[in-house]
Amino acid sequence: MLHFAPWKALLILGTVLIGVLFALPNFFPANVVASWPGFLPKQQIVLGLDLQGGSHLLLEVDREGVTQARLDTISSDVRRYLRDARIAYTGIGIQAGTVQVRITDPTQVQAAINALAPLTQSTGITVFGVAAPSEVTISTEADGLLRLRVSDAATEQRVRGAVSQSIEVIRRRIDELGTVEPNIQAQGADRIVVQVPGLDDPERLKELLQQTAQLTFHMVDQRVSQQALAQTRPSPDQLLLPSVEEVGIYYLVERIPLVSGEQLDNAQATFDPQTNEPAVSFRFNTSGARAFGQATAQNVGRQFAIVLDDAIISAPFIREAIPGGTGQISGGFNVEGANNLAILLRAGALPADLTIIEQRTVGASLGQDSIRAGIIASIVAAIGIALFMLIFYGILGFFADIALIVGNIFILGILSFLGATLTLPGIAGIVLTMGMAVDANVLIYERMREEAHEGRSTISALDNGFRKAFGTIIDSHLTALIAALALFLLGSGPIRGFAVTLAIGIISTLFTAYLVTRLIVSVWVQRFRPKAVPL
Repeated sequence: MLHFAPWKALLILGTVLIGVLFALPNFFPANVVASWPGFLPKQQIVLGLDLQGGSHLLLEVDREGVTQARLDTISSDVRRYLRDARIAYTGIGIQAGTVQVRITDPTQVQAAINALAPLTQSTGITVFGVAAPSEVTISTEADGLLRLRVSDAATEQRVRGAVSQSIEVIRRRIDELGTVEPNIQAQGADRIVVQVPGLDDPERLKELLQQTAQLTFHMVDQRVSQQALAQTRPSPDQLLLPSVEEVGIYYLVERIPLVSGEQLDNAQATFDPQTNEPAVSFRFNTSGARAFGQATAQNVGRQFAIVLDDAIISAPFIREAIPGGTGQISGGFNVEGANNLAILLRAGALPADLTIIEQRTVGASLGQDSIRAGIIASIVAAIGIALFMLIFYGILGFFADIALIVGNIFILGILSFLGATLTLPGIAGIVLTMGMAVDANVLIYERMREEAHEGRSTISALDNGFRKAFGTIIDSHLTALIAALALFLLGSGPIRGFAVTLAIGIISTLFTAYLVTRLIVSVWVQRFRPKAVPL
């Protein structure tokens, strides 16, 4: 029946009020909303790149770098396994995408293969519970030469893993910039799309994203002079790295680091108390602090190098043990450089190098034009729909227009509550849901006409219109919701923005077109007691 129990009416009105409260901040400037009492919602809709301007980057993971890093690890593992098995070898190196090593005694080739067997073992299982193919295969050649090759499937898996890890690191780095709701997602097998609305410094974003930020601490080999370094070939356990502070100066350091950036707990930009120059202070976690304290205690008087992305940014001497796990990187920084390095260290290192293959910048003025065009399109659509309902359905069309306004406010409220990003396709989704909202009312009102033509009483015709049209309304909205879900799961970027607003619009219009309109009609019937269905 059209009659609503008081608690049902209050529940509907309360829901509408909550929607209005969450939508309200979008109609006021941010500084005004910030001054509101703490119990009121303050979250505003986040505008997408096409509405407020910003930066768009398409990044590509360095496949060769991922492969090379894996081959370097395999090379170190081969060296360790053969040493542990006391098997003599020579000529270990990387060639043509494989790790090769020559066993000195040909009679020990099989023993070497057995020793290297852990490298060929499967590292996981498939979704069907079957062991996954081995990542590394070993082949033998003449004169005791062994070749270890990484499978293509394993390389693809590592690239996908690098993409996933890079997305998380990129998100942490961008969050440190203070921007809101960046859109970061994978595209294809080895690419990442980064969209940062409202960012007015795209060059800084590029610097932050292109720097790997792999921080390590190594002991310096002081036995070789700078003059002799030019003719020195590093051993497999050493690295020859350039200094950032001193142009043309190189240091010979131990390959295995004392500690790495993965053990950092925090990093902050600060000022050196002695020189008052910008610096970066850091603090290790428990395991890093223990390792750093032991290393400094055992090497007092020696020089160690702080290495960032294969370049030495500082090479101080250890004057005394540092048991607290804290330290400072200074020298050659300006304020922005110190801030950037602190951001990179806090966010963590990228698992692979990223190359920018596409860059676009959307100006704020173009974004304002998009907003203006979207608002005009929405207003025109709303006015057209409202006039249509008034002309064809009279007073009941007016009720549908009220429900349409409530539905649009509801959409804004839900978008604000979820912190969703509104884009131009999202505005298109809102306009589309306006048509869906009145479509539900059209189904209800046409059913009322049929009931009235069949001789039903006014109250019965109105009530049957709502009841008998409900199943059709649910079917149409459910199919549209399934389509929106498919667009969200299978689409990307603007398509997902359209799907989000479409899904929210479907849910809100189902509520307003049926319940809100029915409540309004119920109040109207009780107040004015109409003698006939006004259709």
